Amino acid sequence: MKTGKKANPAIIVIFGGTGDLAKRKLIPAFYNLFLDDWMPEKFAIIGLGRTKLDDNNYRERLKEGLKDFSRTGAPQQDTWEKFNPNVTYFQSNIDDVNSYHALAEKLDALDQEWGVRANRLFYLSVAPKFIEAATLHINESGLANNPEQDRIVIEKPFGYNKETAVALNQLLTNTFQENQIYRIDHYLGKETVQNILAFRFGNALFEPLWNRNYIDYIQITVAEQVGVENRGGYYEGAGALKDMIQNHLLQILCMVAMETPASFRAEEIRNRKVDVLRAIRRIKPEEVGRYAVRGQYNEGWIEGKKVPGYREEEGVSSDSNTETFAAIKFYLDNWRWQGVPFYLRTGKRMQEKHSSITIQFKAVPHSTFSNGQAENLMANRLTINIQPQMDIRLRFMTKRPGLSMTLNPSEMIFDYDTCSTQSPEAYETLLLDALNGDATLFMRSDQVEEAWDVITPIQEVWESRDSLDFPNYQSGSWGPENAEALIASQGHVWAVNAHQKASKSEKKTNDKLKK
Repeated sequence: MKTGKKANPAIIVIFGGTGDLAKRKLIPAFYNLFLDDWMPEKFAIIGLGRTKLDDNNYRERLKEGLKDFSRTGAPQQDTWEKFNPNVTYFQSNIDDVNSYHALAEKLDALDQEWGVRANRLFYLSVAPKFIEAATLHINESGLANNPEQDRIVIEKPFGYNKETAVALNQLLTNTFQENQIYRIDHYLGKETVQNILAFRFGNALFEPLWNRNYIDYIQITVAEQVGVENRGGYYEGAGALKDMIQNHLLQILCMVAMETPASFRAEEIRNRKVDVLRAIRRIKPEEVGRYAVRGQYNEGWIEGKKVPGYREEEGVSSDSNTETFAAIKFYLDNWRWQGVPFYLRTGKRMQEKHSSITIQFKAVPHSTFSNGQAENLMANRLTINIQPQMDIRLRFMTKRPGLSMTLNPSEMIFDYDTCSTQSPEAYETLLLDALNGDATLFMRSDQVEEAWDVITPIQEVWESRDSLDFPNYQSGSWGPENAEALIASQGHVWAVNAHQKASKSEKKTNDKLKK
């Protein structure tokens, strides 16, 4: 996480430098870090690719990307002219070791020109099938032979199951030291996700309540309005369980549920996250139906436009068994969280784009108020909205203005937009951390493997059995009905569905309190 200290001189090498991620995320992130004066005084960004391009053509491509994808919009000409000399293009073949030797000469020449051995950041923005060749050749050519200064960033997916994840970790750790390997999950770079740690461990007010004695349940929702767009071929091999829950949602769960770290050092934070993953109760294959629900979207309407069903998307099989929605109930077997359900939900083509964490506190044990006064009595709720809203909301009960003692729910809100209209993008935070050698928000090998272990029983059951009711939810809805039933059995309801009014389960609680 950012400390206010500028990074040392750095050379950034982007494998897949002409690809979509570089144009949409990486270059805009580095450019905005440059604008905000976070980049080193001396730095070089080298984009690698097979395409034949000169430096000027490459820079113009990236400039066009900044217009469309940078949070600061099209670059000012004077600022761009200061930034773009640091960007060059290097034509290479990822399978050819000679390309790496030529790259090594270029990097050594920069070190010589600057009079200092620069930090080196190798970003593998390539398909998983190319990772082995890239890592082996980087190692063979001596490009990353300084463990204290050289780092390699790996994009997800980190394997396709636990077996392949273990194999990938073995490849990486046999080639580099673990402290050189940065497995990136962009969700952990979001401002509101990072603020979970500050909120929990920077306040004496909430930490004493952050346990099974006061919390009824916790929900984590990542809902998307979009479908698979042009990624149907990729998504067929992934699905919501592997694409979202195995990494994004489980990592958020770790930040919500982790024990208080002794310090803010990277390894201490990551140790506490691994403890959470190990505490998650593994779901037995025969119990998957009780704890997990899957869905696949049908055609429907989104914001007044008709959209196709998943099986009609390009690159998708007409009888696809891939889930575009997943909801799971987890329990943690440890002292703090015993008996508290954690509900995780994600889906495509949902009613609205909405990512949030809901901490539902238990109802008051005894109502002091009479029936009419307690009509609107609700349990306290803390909501951390990740996107598109970015805020933290605490619901509590107050007296309604007037002569009678009538209760009314109110909210205290911390709104990010009131603090800054230009919050950094997730990739800005994570790339700066990588430049500084701060691995706090990156995943360690044991984290990846434990996360795969958590979902493996569900994955194996879903892959071995065709879902006979697919497609089972309409585009523009909140997912299949079974997802509601998953939590309704315990008197709970998905909080996103009821953010404007009291939920059915809350009204039941009110009725009990009145009696």
